[in-house]
Amino acid sequence: MENKDLIRMFRLTASLMELHDENPFKIRSYTNAIAVLERLESPIHQMSQAQLEKLDGIGKGMAAKIMEAIQAGSHADLNRLLESTPEGVVQMLNIKGIGPKKIRTIWKDLGVETSEGLREACEKNELSKLKGFGAKTQETILQALQYSDASKGKLLWAEAEPLALDLLSFLKNRPETVSAELVGDMRRNLEIIDTLQYLISLKDDANWPSFLQELPGIAPVEAFSGPFVWRGQLTETGLKLEIRLVPERRFANQVLLYSAPPQWLTQPLNPTGDTLMAEAYGEPAASEEEIFARVNLPFIAPELRESGRVLELAQENKLPTLLQDKDLKGILHNHSTYSDGAHTLEQMAVHCKQLGYEYLGICDHSKSAFYANGLQEFRVQAQQKEIDQLNQQLGPFRIFKGIESDILADGSLDYDPQVLASFDFIVASIHSNLKMDIVKATDRLVTAIHNPYTTILGHPTGRLLLRREGYPIDHKVMIDACAANGVIIEINANPRRLDLDWRWVEYALSQNVLLSVNPDAHSMRGYEDMRYGVLVGRKGGLTADMTFNAKSRDEVATYFAERKKAKGI
Repeated sequence: MENKDLIRMFRLTASLMELHDENPFKIRSYTNAIAVLERLESPIHQMSQAQLEKLDGIGKGMAAKIMEAIQAGSHADLNRLLESTPEGVVQMLNIKGIGPKKIRTIWKDLGVETSEGLREACEKNELSKLKGFGAKTQETILQALQYSDASKGKLLWAEAEPLALDLLSFLKNRPETVSAELVGDMRRNLEIIDTLQYLISLKDDANWPSFLQELPGIAPVEAFSGPFVWRGQLTETGLKLEIRLVPERRFANQVLLYSAPPQWLTQPLNPTGDTLMAEAYGEPAASEEEIFARVNLPFIAPELRESGRVLELAQENKLPTLLQDKDLKGILHNHSTYSDGAHTLEQMAVHCKQLGYEYLGICDHSKSAFYANGLQEFRVQAQQKEIDQLNQQLGPFRIFKGIESDILADGSLDYDPQVLASFDFIVASIHSNLKMDIVKATDRLVTAIHNPYTTILGHPTGRLLLRREGYPIDHKVMIDACAANGVIIEINANPRRLDLDWRWVEYALSQNVLLSVNPDAHSMRGYEDMRYGVLVGRKGGLTADMTFNAKSRDEVATYFAERKKAKGI
């Protein structure tokens, strides 16, 4: 059992206890244990009960529950709670913006036991009449239900990747397989996936598609299959699967056709109207590169096959050299136990250095983020003192003093100017009052961008993919304001954010706005998310020279110092 699965299990236990109004001290013991487990980097299932008991915040009783969960796949408290809770009510705990206490009220007072029943109650205006709810809460819940329904059967790219690669390995290693390739949205690195698409060619088609019945955890969808395409669905996630049988001699042609949207493939490349689609449907090719060469184009990476501008650049032989993981020199926008992170400042810094980076930007939450243990002024001073000490110990590796300052409702930044001036840089982000129209949200961001202390704009829309939509903003106005004020825009690399959206990277680059790939890491493991930021940055054509944290430690230090001087700070 992986750490994340165990943590998810214990988090569900705590939620169910709260749902059933159980002893708050017992609930706290679970939440404390979760916090401890989240900080562990080593596999929990490899630890003994004696080792678990030695961890602060665990204790003998909780260690026994953890061992039981590892050995049995569950534990007594969770089993008891699940037995006394309707399955639909358990599922309702996943609805964004509604906690266990409110679900308890809905369940007990209205007798609603399913998400469908909850939707009906909202539509009949029954929810707003419950104590502690009201029309606004009812509308918020209804919107969350609608968004949840639209998200069913979809996964984040990062969640779909291991499933996709496992299936690809299965197909490639079959004795009858000649070639197999993952295509579609996965190959183009789209942030949300609803279908895994594959092409396969076989030595002997006689076994097609019977061998696909061996795929574990996948149910065939016979109604939508045909002689050359087999469709199924992953039973656990609802993700769709499509495997297409193609002749080996046309394999490369088909890979190109299924690795780009039709509107991109049909864009005219010259006055005579030649297109990549027509060429792909033409003579068999040995590779995709050969097809591009036939129309006098360099090979275009699958993740770039979105924008018509990319085809223009290819014709001019000006395709960008895309950012790579190895180009990144440091990691900015990270959290520690000073606010809501799982690891200490020293642990975060040492691990960052061990990964080969030159610098770390620490950006714990500011004081208005009380829910995230935001730093009061005296704690800012304590952290900055520790940073000075660690910089002496870890040099030439450097920790830059940062903060994730909340953008308040009026667009101002958290903290007084003298406190803001004590930081090397400031990531400004919105975390509260998210229910805004496009005018309010854009004005709030632009006000913060104009603030001389704002160095980087964090996750511009506040979205959580497949959980909640971001607040609407005028991206062009926001990017133009960043260009005018020399503000860097973050590509938040957390796979549930990926915000700035890749669709606006091209415009940001056209306005000479620097982008910073930031993991928003709340643990050492969070650094691993950097690759997802690189992937979506590449989709927008991001290059190393336009990526702020591809700069060296000394270049970043100089940039921060000169920027503060230019802003009169």
